[in-house]
Amino acid sequence: MFVVGLTGGIGSGKSTVADLFAEQGIALVDADIVARQVVEPGTPGLTALVAHFGADILSADGSLDRAALRSRIFGAEQARQWVNDLLHPLIRSKMAQQLAAAQSPYVLWVVPLLIENDLYRQCDRVLVVDAHEHQQRSRVLARDSRADADAIMARQMPRDERLKYADHIVDNSGDVEQVKAQVQLLHRRYLSEAAQKRL
Repeated sequence: MFVVGLTGGIGSGKSTVADLFAEQGIALVDADIVARQVVEPGTPGLTALVAHFGADILSADGSLDRAALRSRIFGAEQARQWVNDLLHPLIRSKMAQQLAAAQSPYVLWVVPLLIENDLYRQCDRVLVVDAHEHQQRSRVLARDSRADADAIMARQMPRDERLKYADHIVDNSGDVEQVKAQVQLLHRRYLSEAAQKRL
């Protein structure tokens, strides 16, 4: 399978770009979605979290109350590490299953920390979605007015450093038509490169 790893800073517009590829019939494997799937009711992930932290991390409907879990691990490095040690292997395993099962000519692997977690090494191409930092900040605040956009951005790899890893870049600082045009060009390129790989 030809794997295109898609990443970018928070508020860069990764989801917008990923959706445009999906409209072309390309399968998506999204790390954020998988992270929610591995803690759905009835999963080993949620069962282990409840056994460790107690049932008060559950919502009334039996699903994980993410805010409750965050409050339990906030500032508690050992607890946060325990959660990471539990969930990261589950997430990676499920992503590997989904990548292997993808039926499209190539697959788009959407991972916010693709570079930071060294997952880019498993990709045939790295696609970085880029936007000006003031745009990233305003997009984050539009989604969550309480978010500390500067603190979140400071924890991520610097924009200039991230771009060094890119095989291709989608500039998401313009309007959606400009972004669509970039995606269509890249889509044709990836179709051709994926076909070459299969030869």
